[in-house]
Amino acid sequence: MGDELNEEVGVGPHLQPWPEGDQYDPELLRDGDRRNVIDKYRYWSREAVVADLDRHRHPFHVAIENWQHDLNIGTVVRNANAFLASAVHIVGERKWNRRGAMVTDRYQHLEHHPSVQDFVAAMTAQKLTVVGIDNLPGAQPIETTPLPRDCVLVFGQEGPGLSGPVREMAELVLSITQFGSTRSINAGVASGIAMHSWIRQHANL
Repeated sequence: MGDELNEEVGVGPHLQPWPEGDQYDPELLRDGDRRNVIDKYRYWSREAVVADLDRHRHPFHVAIENWQHDLNIGTVVRNANAFLASAVHIVGERKWNRRGAMVTDRYQHLEHHPSVQDFVAAMTAQKLTVVGIDNLPGAQPIETTPLPRDCVLVFGQEGPGLSGPVREMAELVLSITQFGSTRSINAGVASGIAMHSWIRQHANL
């Protein structure tokens, strides 16, 4: 087991002759590909990976409010990449800690909106239903509620949850049913649950 833990991530230099195709990056073929990507994308350039993902992205979007530099944003971005969301929207402060994204932000479309009003206007222009995810009074359980296909799943700050303006503008608010003593789960975990709920209802499995 110890030897397995010391193994390098990815693959080394590609043996000659190299595969042909515009998607391949000569430097990666020569030096090896140590990135956190699936085998299909080994030795592909970042641009080629993004272009291929764009051909298959799901129509749901994800948004998270960032008024206090929430550390969950990296996890939200990583989850969005895993479930192939169209884009991640950062509402509030532009800067965020990218460590939790594990470099997946390089392959995920990110958009910034300085205010809730700007965000809602952009979603309206794209004809996306704004769906808030929070354990608020009156929220419907995500486990039994149909999710709109073209929607944006919105998550609030760690602690306070969705801000008042987002609560007012959301067309639908869904809660994640919990059974323990804690009042809430963090936005990173909640985002994974909510995105997978969309996948189970709408994705081609």
